[in-house]
Amino acid sequence: MLNYTQRKIKVLVIDDSAIVRKVISETLDMDPEIEVVGVANDPLIAITKIPKLNPDVLTLDMEMPRMDGLTYLKKLKAEGSTIPVVVISSLTQQGSKIALEAMEAGACDVLAKPDGMSSIGALAGKLAYHIKAAAKAKRNLKPITHQKATLHSYQSIHSSKIDHRIIVIGASTGGVEALRYILPSLPANLPPIAVVQHIPQYFSKAVASRINDISEINVREAQDNEVLSSGNCLIAPGDSHMMLIRKGDIYQVRLLKTPPVHHCRPAVDILFRSASTAAGAHTLGVLLTGMGSDGARGLQAIKQAGGYSLAQNEASCIVYGMPRVATELGVVDQSIDLQAIPKAIINTLQRIPS
Repeated sequence: MLNYTQRKIKVLVIDDSAIVRKVISETLDMDPEIEVVGVANDPLIAITKIPKLNPDVLTLDMEMPRMDGLTYLKKLKAEGSTIPVVVISSLTQQGSKIALEAMEAGACDVLAKPDGMSSIGALAGKLAYHIKAAAKAKRNLKPITHQKATLHSYQSIHSSKIDHRIIVIGASTGGVEALRYILPSLPANLPPIAVVQHIPQYFSKAVASRINDISEINVREAQDNEVLSSGNCLIAPGDSHMMLIRKGDIYQVRLLKTPPVHHCRPAVDILFRSASTAAGAHTLGVLLTGMGSDGARGLQAIKQAGGYSLAQNEASCIVYGMPRVATELGVVDQSIDLQAIPKAIINTLQRIPS
């Protein structure tokens, strides 16, 4: 883990646009904990610079002429590189699919390149945060084995009985891969699930679609005023907060464009706090890998309302930030390894009143 008091985080910016390279470099250099040590207009040039510059983090565009970003990521992975990579790319529908493949190939995070270079300054509030998270990311974790649901011990509630239970999950850096393990490991008859993953606009739909393809649960990007129902998982759209409200015996999601919380929109705390109000003791909160403190106070609200809480343990987190803060607050019922979380969700649900 990088010690920021000893030296700055060294970043190499890889992008074929001179304007983008300039703006990213100037934005990062404004942060006293970060130093841009070099730029490259394609991966082939980056390959020659890395041994000399020894960067801590790479920023990488996906669309470049001589070698595209995805090919370069796969090359880095094949060579056993441990340098964290933050993808900064255009997230159109096709671009989002490529960005998702980039995460599967080892990228730590994905940020959307705004439409029009004049607005790339919109990255300023997010970029340094994600660079710091990438610098802290563990690179020696074993790859997660994705699998279809094998856990069928959960006993579904009789159809004539109303079930008020709800599962809310929050994650940041490393969370997409964690969700791609947890959700496909769960059976289809669970209470409804709502997820906030720190994720860019447009990318959330591609993530939801990819997870849905390998899950028994129906996973999709949430729409405003949508009703949560058993066997369904709604993922907050990138750039929209998601909260829950209760109307009689049903839960609805509301999407908000209110200011970012903890530099993030969507924010986990907004989902968790709203769940504590809407569902109270019927809530199970799950906090996964990520930098910072988002979700810790929301998990505290769930506990104060009588709900239950699980958090990913340090050993299996890409970045042990959010779960660490919640654990230090004393609001985590169980701190457990990622691969034990699906079973823990099922076991904990048996203790939550319906």
